[in-house]
Amino acid sequence: MPFRHDAWSPGELTDLARMFADDAAITDIGDHLDRKLHAVRSKIHELGLRRNSVREWTPLDDAELARRYGTDATASIAGDLGRSCSAIYARAQYLDLTEPNPPEWTAWEDAQLRAGYAEAIDVARIAAIIGRPVSGTASRASKLGLRHPNTPDGWTDKEICRALELLETGILYSEAIDVLATEGFPRRSKAGFGPKIRAAGYTRGWGRAWLPEEDALLRKAYEHGSSLTPLRTRLGRTRHSIKWRAEHLGLNGTHKHENGFRGGPDWSEADIACLRQHYGSMPNAALAKKLGRSKLAVSTRANVLGLVHGYIRPWSEQELAALEIAYRRDIAIADLAQALDRKAMSVSKFATKRDLQFGRRSRLEQPPTLADILALERGGGRETGNRSMKEDTGETRHDQGDSQPGNNLEGNAPVQRDDRRHPERAPAERPSRWRERSRRRRDARRERLAGYHRRRRLRDR
Repeated sequence: MPFRHDAWSPGELTDLARMFADDAAITDIGDHLDRKLHAVRSKIHELGLRRNSVREWTPLDDAELARRYGTDATASIAGDLGRSCSAIYARAQYLDLTEPNPPEWTAWEDAQLRAGYAEAIDVARIAAIIGRPVSGTASRASKLGLRHPNTPDGWTDKEICRALELLETGILYSEAIDVLATEGFPRRSKAGFGPKIRAAGYTRGWGRAWLPEEDALLRKAYEHGSSLTPLRTRLGRTRHSIKWRAEHLGLNGTHKHENGFRGGPDWSEADIACLRQHYGSMPNAALAKKLGRSKLAVSTRANVLGLVHGYIRPWSEQELAALEIAYRRDIAIADLAQALDRKAMSVSKFATKRDLQFGRRSRLEQPPTLADILALERGGGRETGNRSMKEDTGETRHDQGDSQPGNNLEGNAPVQRDDRRHPERAPAERPSRWRERSRRRRDARRERLAGYHRRRRLRDR
């Protein structure tokens, strides 16, 4: 067996295991062994070595962990002890430092909670008296059906009207909350004040104020029914900002187009009907040209409507015959696809499914047509195949139908040279076993193709 220059020697493996056991950095191990970082990591994984597997927890480490666990961040403890967070969690569980599930609430704690809520004591003070966290105390009160007196009752119509009057003056939400509290209304939080006001139908635009000139341009766009996308770019505003301003000015719903924010024309009922009729029965490029839209617009609208394409142009008998002829005559996939007016990738996939591996073939200077390819089977047509244009004019050429030893996939030489003039260029004789296997494969392909034609004819009937 030949020796590999990058093979690991026994000495290197011994040094690797020793340095890894000493907690040496992997980069230091790589520098010592003159190996790359990924090579050292791969070898460590193959040897089944684990970092910190021999490093034991000392009593000093356990004492430090017990003192700080639960009060300091786990990452800080791990950094100070030189261990991972998962190791800290595992050791804390082993030492019973982790907090178990909270104990059940006792009758005394429930009584203290009810009394504290009745006296309107803050939840934080009640939690401190009982010895429970604030979140747990509030959750227990909600489970018991208790409602704190400091929690405001539901909104009244008078409070909502007064809040809307204050907001119309342009003050902030926090200022409105303070004014309502001084007038005798319950003090609301900002998190609860905003959603309630928006639910009442009040909206407020934030950011740069709208100028009268901008409002005039927006009204003009709605009057003429033009797209609002260019206006958004011109004014430097977002789509939601323009939509909110149009609603504020009472322009919402007055645009003659159903969606004035579209960059292109709206889809009419006739366009949608045409799309439903032809989608899947013709290529997207032709359908897009028919509708005067882009292929992306057609595909997007079809996906919105839930249409499935499924368009595959069926192969005719002539195209199947041309595929078989092109395979035998060394015609490239690109030339065949151009002759069939198909994509080269589709032709290649179709040929691969039928065990016709074209491989790499040279392109022709003048691509053939479908008629030229079919004429080759009848002995007519122009010369095709993978032939170089730099061959000597004195070469002796034979028809590819003759069984001459050669170097193509069928065992037939598309170009045969004169052995007397160029004995050094004479093709080598192929073994009979190679020709026999090639003949069997060719016969099997023809039988499969004939069976495919028979099934297709029976299906068409």
